[in-house]
Amino acid sequence: MQPMGWRLRASALLLCLGACSEDNATPDATVRDTGGDTPGAPDANHGDAPGPFGRPYQLRVPDDHDPRRPSPLVVLLHGYSVSGALQDLYFGLGRLASGRGFLLALPDGTPDSARRLHWNAAPTCCNPIAGEPDDVAYLTAVMDDVARRYAVDPRRVFLVGHSNGAFMALQLACERSARIAAVVSLAGAAWAEPGWCAPSAPVAVLQVHGDADTTIPYMGGERLGLRYLGAEETVARWARYNGCGSLEDTGQRLDLDLSLPGAETRVGRHGGCGRGAAELWTIAGGVHLPALAPTWAETIYQWLQVHPRN
Repeated sequence: MQPMGWRLRASALLLCLGACSEDNATPDATVRDTGGDTPGAPDANHGDAPGPFGRPYQLRVPDDHDPRRPSPLVVLLHGYSVSGALQDLYFGLGRLASGRGFLLALPDGTPDSARRLHWNAAPTCCNPIAGEPDDVAYLTAVMDDVARRYAVDPRRVFLVGHSNGAFMALQLACERSARIAAVVSLAGAAWAEPGWCAPSAPVAVLQVHGDADTTIPYMGGERLGLRYLGAEETVARWARYNGCGSLEDTGQRLDLDLSLPGAETRVGRHGGCGRGAAELWTIAGGVHLPALAPTWAETIYQWLQVHPRN
């Protein structure tokens, strides 16, 4: 049984995320200095630079960062209508970043027509109006900016995203595959059009998805005339890019969702990958905003650590 404090914290955070997704509040698109007072968000030490394209971002730097020993970098991409700081509060990556030796970048998307932060992951996700920013270019510039300021291991640059941020992570991996070692997608998907993604190098992909998700259904769906793949299809597509075999149930079970009893998550893996990896973790009964267990961040870091770019 998980400690009651974690249950209360997860419940409060899910209510906050749900409210941010549904109300008419206008998000602040500027950098947020949490000052270490927000649970799970240690001090930001990015400095005063405005960031690429005049869009600031937060950066967590390991306490013992040594320019002679390049660090892995994680870029965390938030879901629709929330910020990088709030996404980090939900995922808890910042709380462990320094101890794990990771640089952690927390960029923000831009306001859509409803003034809600989003990523321009595709023409239909999530703001079908003219003049959308090129977020592939922006996030590439963020990675370049971090590498200019600190020693980054080019073999260990990772993307982690939720929902709209997961769509963006997968799209960025398609277009910058030579720069990205691995992607973790929670409740995201790949677009169905065959020519939408043409990676030039293998990328390890972990898709985590609840099979009771009604926002981005596990079996896939459609938005404004464009179909996105289901969880299994998304992973299968990356398995083909990586030269993998069929999806197999490993028999391993994980407890990722506090609201569900027992070890509810099935771990599936495509075997025989020439390079990279392709895994599907299915949260049985899981919804779009699972009540993530306190082990979530550590589990993600462990998975990323063993999937450097070949």
